[in-house]
Amino acid sequence: MQTRTLYVTLALVGAALSTAAAPALAAPSAAPAATAPCPTGWGSAAKSAASGTAAATTVRDVRTGRHDCYDRMVVDLPGSAGGAGAVGYTVQYVDRLHQDGSGTHIPVTGGAVLEVRAAAPSYDPGTGEATYPARAGQPLPGVDLTGYRTFRDTRFAASFEGDTQIGLGVRARLPFRVLQLQDRLVVDVAHNWTGAR
Repeated sequence: MQTRTLYVTLALVGAALSTAAAPALAAPSAAPAATAPCPTGWGSAAKSAASGTAAATTVRDVRTGRHDCYDRMVVDLPGSAGGAGAVGYTVQYVDRLHQDGSGTHIPVTGGAVLEVRAAAPSYDPGTGEATYPARAGQPLPGVDLTGYRTFRDTRFAASFEGDTQIGLGVRARLPFRVLQLQDRLVVDVAHNWTGAR
């Protein structure tokens, strides 16, 4: 009886040792998650839209943000709501940014300059008080482009005859799109042409 117990014990110990000595098999790794491709097909041609019949608003702020595929500029236009309340705009690449009214050249850093025009003043038409505290030829207040892949510079050009004009310096003449969202005009500039991140 003791002999049989001894053999069983030895067999179990041997099995345990051989299992411990065997290299552990790596668990199968999950395939890397597929990343969504970056948007393509925006192009770099000028984009524009006319103001809606009920559009009457002023520029209140301009801010920027970074995304996986593009850098974004947002012009806040409280009171515009898309549709009949949409604010008109023209966004286009220009060789040089010239201030409305005076024609003064405003230097903008970057490989290309995108001119953003919103059909809304940055002042109250009734009182003349500024609704967005920017100065001609100066960077946009509160905008820091550190770490952006596409944006290089921003310059306030003018608010003249009901339009606000902004210069956006970008790395190169890259594809862009313009969106009208609730109370906002959005300009997205892609990081590159190919759609790769």
